[in-house]
Amino acid sequence: MHTKETTVFVSGATGFIALHVLDDLLKAGYKVIGSGRSQKKIDALLKKFNNNPNLSMEIVEDIAAPGAFDEAFQKRGKEINVVLHIASPVHFQTTDFEKDLLTPAVNGTKSILEAIKKYAADTVEKVVVTSSVAALVAPVDMSITNLVVNEESWNRDTWESCQATAVFAYAGSKKFAEKTAWDFLKENQSSVKFTLTTINPGFVFGPQLFADSLKDGINASSGIITKLVHSKVGGRFYNYSGPFIDVRDVSKAHLIAFENPECAGKRLLLCEDLFCCQQAVDVLNEEFPQLKGKITVGEPGSGSSFLKTNSCTFDNSITKNLLGFKFLDFRNCIVDTASQMLEVQNET
Repeated sequence: MHTKETTVFVSGATGFIALHVLDDLLKAGYKVIGSGRSQKKIDALLKKFNNNPNLSMEIVEDIAAPGAFDEAFQKRGKEINVVLHIASPVHFQTTDFEKDLLTPAVNGTKSILEAIKKYAADTVEKVVVTSSVAALVAPVDMSITNLVVNEESWNRDTWESCQATAVFAYAGSKKFAEKTAWDFLKENQSSVKFTLTTINPGFVFGPQLFADSLKDGINASSGIITKLVHSKVGGRFYNYSGPFIDVRDVSKAHLIAFENPECAGKRLLLCEDLFCCQQAVDVLNEEFPQLKGKITVGEPGSGSSFLKTNSCTFDNSITKNLLGFKFLDFRNCIVDTASQMLEVQNET
């Protein structure tokens, strides 16, 4: 059992998911060491957490650089018992998929595991890697209605085939980064003692931990909701669909992933249900009188029939049993996401 003397390292600590994880770890009494890309980002983050004495930070400028985590682990490795590797590149504004998405994701995972092996082989007992549903199923297969995706599934794209588009390359980057972690553990079993768990969330919605984060840009999934909140009457929207999960549940799962010994060696598929943008539009129109009549309506009520003919199925009963808590539903998740967006918008 982990005592509160346990120290947890969180890579990419300034990100959307990671901030919630930091908050949950600190509330649970853990000591936390986070990594951020610059002193400026680190100072801002420490201030947000009121300079909590249990939180300290190290600079890791570029997770894709060779030996990116060496300095941080050389300095702090002997203190670290748990590593949550959350940092990974997410952006689609690129045509050099290998350089900007695939290689950084793989190298970032490799370099943090190498740093553990070099400087913290005796102290780190648990590693949790934040992967994605994208590692389980290729984007092109998401719409196969008779396909069932579960914790054992793998995206069938190859390094070559996933370079067709930025979205395919992002999905591929999650697959190959996760494969890298499992392969590393297999190859280095005699020189490290940690167990590995991966967390594979679908589209992650939910409020930012700090509302003012919305002023600095937004994670890719929440960006979909922003567009709908700012849509126009009669406006068309792309009906994104897929599995969704609330960020607060993703955060909780990161803690259980290392606290519950039964999660060792497992992949946790985080999905409450399927969603499509039409359903989000319905929720926005039903729950926000200030938006009704000002934003798009699409075809109200057509969401579930759209999903029946456009989406594969996800079975994560193994994960739900291991985690042992109920995920937040879509309506609550979208209401909380949009309320925060509207609040911040009114302040600016």
